[in-house]
Amino acid sequence: MEIAEVPAVLPEGAVLLDVREQDEWDAGHAPGALHIPMSEIGARLEEVPNDVQLYVVCRAGGRSARVTQYLNENGWEAVNVEGGMQHWDASGRPLEGGTDGMEPEVI
Repeated sequence: MEIAEVPAVLPEGAVLLDVREQDEWDAGHAPGALHIPMSEIGARLEEVPNDVQLYVVCRAGGRSARVTQYLNENGWEAVNVEGGMQHWDASGRPLEGGTDGMEPEVI
């Protein structure tokens, strides 16, 4: 799913799942997103809501595509956000976070 198709304000019953690593999350992330790094998904599946629409995002779309496939094969309803947080930021969507007093950014 292209970033333009992702609602700017997620509707009730939808979650943006950010699967980037901790340093990427700390540098900047979407407000209200759920953070579970791809490397931890298997061990933290109980934290992934299974009764909502999931939009899965990473930096550019590769990791989130793999996580989306895994989740869909195991009973979740997930879609990959193509272009990831790079497209999120480029489209002017809000970011929060930032490290060491810096403005939030996508790394």
